Amino acid sequence: METLARTPEHIGTALRRARKAKGWTQKDVSARSGLRVATISSAENGDAGTQIKTILAIMMALDLEFRINDRGANQPDIEDIF
Repeated sequence: METLARTPEHIGTALRRARKAKGWTQKDVSARSGLRVATISSAENGDAGTQIKTILAIMMALDLEFRINDRGANQPDIEDIF
């Protein structure tokens, strides 16, 4: 799964989609990440105050990776993705 995210809301949506694609609950991610269910819920809801270390812990639990790329002119508009 490859997803483009530029806002906290987009990141939250991507995390939720990845979790659901695995058929996992937030409780499953909690058990794998050591984070509280409320923290995972907050991240999935796009809370702008979510720390990067929290996002990375959730991503690790979901077996995802973080990439940083240049924003190219040929990239699709973010609204077309979400």
